[in-house]
Amino acid sequence: MRSDSTLTLVQRTHGGRTQRPGDDDEVVYTAESSLRHPVRLAREMLGAVRASRSLAWQLALRDLRAQYRQSLLGVAWAFIPPIVLAAGFTLANQANVIRVGATDIPYPAYVMFSTSLWQAFVEAMNGPVAGVAAARSMLARVNFPRESIVLAKLIEIGVNLLVKLLLVVALFWWFAVPVASTVALAPLALLSLILFGTLVGLFLAPIGLLYRDVSRGLALLTGTWLLLTPVVYPVPESGSFATLVHWNPVTPLLVTTRELATTGVVSDPLGFAVVTGASLVGLLVTWVVFRVAMPFVVERVGS
Repeated sequence: MRSDSTLTLVQRTHGGRTQRPGDDDEVVYTAESSLRHPVRLAREMLGAVRASRSLAWQLALRDLRAQYRQSLLGVAWAFIPPIVLAAGFTLANQANVIRVGATDIPYPAYVMFSTSLWQAFVEAMNGPVAGVAAARSMLARVNFPRESIVLAKLIEIGVNLLVKLLLVVALFWWFAVPVASTVALAPLALLSLILFGTLVGLFLAPIGLLYRDVSRGLALLTGTWLLLTPVVYPVPESGSFATLVHWNPVTPLLVTTRELATTGVVSDPLGFAVVTGASLVGLLVTWVVFRVAMPFVVERVGS
C-alpha cells in the first residue's frame, strides 16, 4: 500500500447498529481522498450520526455514573464550583477588594448564572478532547463511529447544565430576579455557546490524541480566557481591556444568553449573529477535518 494512501472504511449497518471489523465488514484501502466526493462524504457523516445515537447514550450514562460513583457529595459537585466562585467574588466585591461595577441583577445571582454558562462552554471545549483521549485503546481495536464520543459528551453537558440551572432558578427566586419575556430564546443562544466550545474541542481532539500537552494547555487557556470574559463583571465600556473583551468571541454568546434570560435587551446582536454564523460554518469544516484525520491519528497511535 502506498504511504500517501487514504484509508476509507466502508461499514455495513443493520438497525442503526454498526458492526465491528470481522463481523461482515469490508475495509477498503484506496489512494483517493474522500474529500473528492463531498456528497458521499456528507451522507456518510449523517449516517454516522444516526448510527452513533445508541452508543452515545450508553457512553454518556457510563460516564455520568462514573462521575458521581464513590463520591460522598455525589451530584452536589455540580453545584459546588459555581457556589464557591459566586460566594468568593461576592465577598470580595462587598469588601471592595475588587470593583466590578453595577450589574442588571443582584451580584450573587449574576455570578452564579454566568458561571453556569461559562462552565457549559468549558465542558463543551474539553469534552471532545477528553473523550477521544479516554477512548484511545478502544479506537485502535474497535470500529465504531467516532462521532458517538462527541455526542456522548454533549449529552453529559446537557445533564450537568440542567442540574446547575436548577440552582440558578432557586437563586433567582430567592433574590426576586425578574425574568424577561425573551427567556424562551435563551436556550438558542446557549446552544450557540455550546456549539462554539464544541468547535474548539473537536479541532483539538485529534491533536490531543497524539500529544498530551493539549489537555494541559487547555487548562491554562480556560483560566486566561475566563479573565477576558464578562462572567464575574459586566462588559467594560472603554479602555484597552474593553477592546480585548469585545473581540473575545465568547463574550457576545454568553452575554446574549444572559440578557435574553434577564433584561430582554440584547446589547450586541450583530456580534452574536457573526460569531454564531462563523461557529456553524467552522463546526461543519472541523467535523470534516475530524472525520478525515481520525483514521490516520488512530493508526499512528496504535502502531
